[in-house]
Amino acid sequence: MSDREERAADARRRVELGEQAARREARAAQIMIDDFIEKAHAQGLSPVPLKATTLDGHIVKTDKTGWYIRQNKSIAIDVDGGYHSLTVPGGWMERLKGVKLKGDQPSLSVGKGGRDGETGTLKEFLGWVLAGQVPQS
Repeated sequence: MSDREERAADARRRVELGEQAARREARAAQIMIDDFIEKAHAQGLSPVPLKATTLDGHIVKTDKTGWYIRQNKSIAIDVDGGYHSLTVPGGWMERLKGVKLKGDQPSLSVGKGGRDGETGTLKEFLGWVLAGQVPQS
């Protein structure tokens, strides 16, 4: 095998290992999300219609209900356990009709690379919602 072929094979292995790690993390995060939904229902924490923000700053309705987990309402959990980033592309049609959200792969970290107070673990953010520290309306 040539050096070039070895480097390519190594790169493919690194990508696969990274994808495997992300899948493991998503499974662990989904367990936390499912537990959160159970606790939210038990506490009587009602889901709200979720809204998203387009890239140009307009607020649009979505097809989901759930709970915002960040103060700025940029990430939410829907009632079916979907994890959603609520910053979406959009134009006039999305402003009129709203958007259909597709779930994102959940992560154990929220807001990686953000400023202090905007980052943390999924467990922390879900706990803040259950404690009433994240406005839902």
